[in-house]
Amino acid sequence: MAQKNDTLPLMLALTVTLGILGGGGWWFLNRSGFQGLSPNGTDTNSQDGAITRPSQATDNPFSPPAMVAPGTVVKISGSTSMVQINTALKNRFELQYPQTRVETMANGSSRGLEDLLAGNIDLAAISRPLQPEEIQQGLKAIAITTDAIAIVVAKENPFSTGLTGEQVQGIFQGNLTDWSAITDKATGEIRVINRPPVSGTHQTFQETVLNGANFGNGPNFTNLEQDATTPILRALGADGISYATYSQIANQQTVRTVPIDGVTPESDLYPYTRTLYYAYQEPASPQVEAFLGFVGTPVGAELIQTAQQ
Repeated sequence: MAQKNDTLPLMLALTVTLGILGGGGWWFLNRSGFQGLSPNGTDTNSQDGAITRPSQATDNPFSPPAMVAPGTVVKISGSTSMVQINTALKNRFELQYPQTRVETMANGSSRGLEDLLAGNIDLAAISRPLQPEEIQQGLKAIAITTDAIAIVVAKENPFSTGLTGEQVQGIFQGNLTDWSAITDKATGEIRVINRPPVSGTHQTFQETVLNGANFGNGPNFTNLEQDATTPILRALGADGISYATYSQIANQQTVRTVPIDGVTPESDLYPYTRTLYYAYQEPASPQVEAFLGFVGTPVGAELIQTAQQ
């Protein structure tokens, strides 16, 4: 009987000790921020379930090609914002897969999509998302990277500061038409150099920067017929303003980018950003599978990143 009475206190003491150790372990793990894996193997340490996705070739379903049949031709057309990317990928693809050819053109996102639907090209390089009616026609887009739309003026322009988001809207909607309304260092008409409506950059700017409102159409607006950056930069002069893909003007010596609310396009906090895509017609052709499979490789991602610098 005495032995049983001695055992009971020992068991109670052991239970209390294990409880303290278990609670202390739980407290330590939570204090240290360690959450581990859930039963299904999912990392539960992410906040709000957010997943950080790579900026290059996201959601690309195509595998890298081990080989590409000689004689394969890939035809790409679309946004002028993707000229450098298209060229970089073309050159490496043709080098890596002998006797293949990649043909690239730049006529604007909308015309590229028209050519794609007509069966004239294999891929449309676009700087805006697909519209619902385009998706209904069997098109699918793969995001390959992001870029910034920069507000740009010539260096000879006496306006040398930044703009607020409201001022940008006012200028491009035609409500602010004189430089004296935004600076004391310049006077005279603000000449707005605008891209054609077929431009994906035009469409994205209208949606993102102007919140869907229309561009102005007053006498201070010049609307170009061709979606090309070089003519825009040449037309700026001392009183013009426009917008362009940042990577296309970052190293230009005759123009400067305008900070928006104190933030420049190099910053992750810059407000005017967008996604660039390759669109194709489902089901994907062998040449589309091969090219997009190559785009999704580490080599493709590096080429895209370098082309944007």
